[in-house]
Amino acid sequence: MPSSKQESLFRSAGVVSAAIFLSRISGLVREQVMGALFGAGPESDAFVVAVRIPNLMRDLFAEGALSSAFIPAFTRSLANDGKAAAAKLSNLVAGSLIAIVGAICLLGMIFSPQLVQLFASGYREIPGKFELTVHLTRIMFPFLLLVALAAQAMGILNALNQFGVAALSSTFFNLGSVIFGLSAGYLIGPRLGFTPIVGMAYGVLCGGAWQILWQTPSLRREGLAPWPSLRIGDYFAHPGLRQIFFLMGPALLGNAATQINITVNTNFATSLTDAAGHVVSGPASWLQYAFRFMQLPLGLFGVAIASATLPSISRSAAAGDIAEFRRTVARSLGIAMLLTVPSSVGLVALGPSMIGVVYERGAFHAEDTHQTAVALSCYAIGLASYSALKILAPAFYALNDARTPMLVSLGSIAVNYGVAYSLVKRVGTGHAGLAFSTSMVSIFGSVALFLALRRRVGGLEGRKLAVSAAKICGAAAVMGAAVMASSSFILGGGFASPKWARVADLAVSAPLGLLVFYLASRALRVEELEAALAAVAAPLARRFGIGRDKMP
Repeated sequence: MPSSKQESLFRSAGVVSAAIFLSRISGLVREQVMGALFGAGPESDAFVVAVRIPNLMRDLFAEGALSSAFIPAFTRSLANDGKAAAAKLSNLVAGSLIAIVGAICLLGMIFSPQLVQLFASGYREIPGKFELTVHLTRIMFPFLLLVALAAQAMGILNALNQFGVAALSSTFFNLGSVIFGLSAGYLIGPRLGFTPIVGMAYGVLCGGAWQILWQTPSLRREGLAPWPSLRIGDYFAHPGLRQIFFLMGPALLGNAATQINITVNTNFATSLTDAAGHVVSGPASWLQYAFRFMQLPLGLFGVAIASATLPSISRSAAAGDIAEFRRTVARSLGIAMLLTVPSSVGLVALGPSMIGVVYERGAFHAEDTHQTAVALSCYAIGLASYSALKILAPAFYALNDARTPMLVSLGSIAVNYGVAYSLVKRVGTGHAGLAFSTSMVSIFGSVALFLALRRRVGGLEGRKLAVSAAKICGAAAVMGAAVMASSSFILGGGFASPKWARVADLAVSAPLGLLVFYLASRALRVEELEAALAAVAAPLARRFGIGRDKMP
């Protein structure tokens, strides 16, 4: 029978998943708007690279190194020293972010041409594309500061076990970027002389500000709304702030390796040529649209489980309860496998139909659907590993060990470059090879971190996890066969419109896949499935007075 801790973890992750589901759906709507308006052409490519540059540093200073270092330190301060001390630490972090990240934003705007040259040197071969990318980069660079402050707010709320409000903040970013972007591009832009794609860039800034404003009332109710401290001496004397910077140092280096990988892949993507040797438009956009689809299950499951896990393992590590730490990490990995392995199979089997239904309209054509689906299949291979990384890397930070994730990340540079160069330059797989290299990096990183953490804490229930993995993969294989048979039958059924054939495919094959996976998992007695069912059934049982022995 699943433990109450496992059920609690499922429920916490479920709250985050529900909020992230809205976020990812709103993100798909944002990408759908971009696809319909700009397709996968020069403007779309320019926007993708321009927003990616501050987003890379966002991974360094926001959801990456900052969150991993800040949440354990803030949780310890809140548990051991009280709310006033935790609030002081939060204020010092906010002040540090404004000073440091603000300076980085200013430098980024000044040196945008050099950054675009680093990421997309091939754009110089297409008239106006390089200059547009530089202009958009300068507009969107301040987004880095906004999202760093939003990530700090999310960290505080997660430490207080208020997962829903924090997870919903990304929804407000997506909605804000679309609403304000369309308003700026089509209502204000014609009067001020800038184009719709420039308006969408301004929308990104407005969305970032709305993300902060959404979380502020919850922080104020807790008395923990960050307000930068003006006492300069506190920034040098506070031990908690020093601890955060101590953890962030190696974390920055480790995350920098990820950014190097993305930079390498972006440069490959923006330099891909056709048979005549001319740089083509499209690969950067295809990869972006595909990764947006993969972010739906990644956010729903991987990020949600990691967000629910980190405060718990931080408390266990602070209390010196390594046994509970091990159990929580192992439970989280098992849950992640249960949810992401079938998701990977579903993305591969139903990717063309999903992308066609969501994106194929306006400037987004059938060829764009095909190329995006190819990239999605290659990304999906690494979904389970990517989710495991979201759990394993923060586990080391909870143990005050930022060095191990850093070394693994540095090793991933060689893996990524070797795979990407071989597939793109030698084999000629194009953008699909770049998506595949990303998956290989996540597999390498998750295996390396799992082995290192197992040695560090004296085991992670490896045998039990291996049995669960085998059962889950078996159930997913049965599901995949059923979905592919159903999809092939429906798409070949003679629908007058390919669009309606895809809609029918999703309407029939997706529920069929879920049912088959559920039945196969029950037949194989997958323990994590029982915990998931218990986590869902327990609140209903309490509400209606059903005894635990009568729950499924």
